[in-house]
Amino acid sequence: MRYIAIICTILLFTSCKGQDNAQTTRIDIETLQNEAIGKDVQLIDVRSAKEYNNGHIDDAVNIDISDKENFKQEVNKLDKSKPIYIYCHVGGRSNRASKVLETIGFVEIYDFSGGWKAWSKQ
Repeated sequence: MRYIAIICTILLFTSCKGQDNAQTTRIDIETLQNEAIGKDVQLIDVRSAKEYNNGHIDDAVNIDISDKENFKQEVNKLDKSKPIYIYCHVGGRSNRASKVLETIGFVEIYDFSGGWKAWSKQ
């Protein structure tokens, strides 16, 4: 009986653990165009400065994820209660960035899964 009580307690705490955490929503190019482009949103390009300077989406701000500590420092200056849209070249770095954003308290994270590669082809 004691083991059942312990297991139930563990299940109770682990099942409720993720309810307040943010989750990243992957979006496509159409969603990005409709929800972020031309609007006052937090749009972050997580690629290198060189990649950003060779072309970027709309008025995106460049915060390179390759320097994780600087990335954390810079995104902490943003409003965590507002939606944040992120992208990289094809999706790998923005996926890493979304995990960081989740851990530091952003509540609405949108990851443009096509990235710059898809955007630049349109």
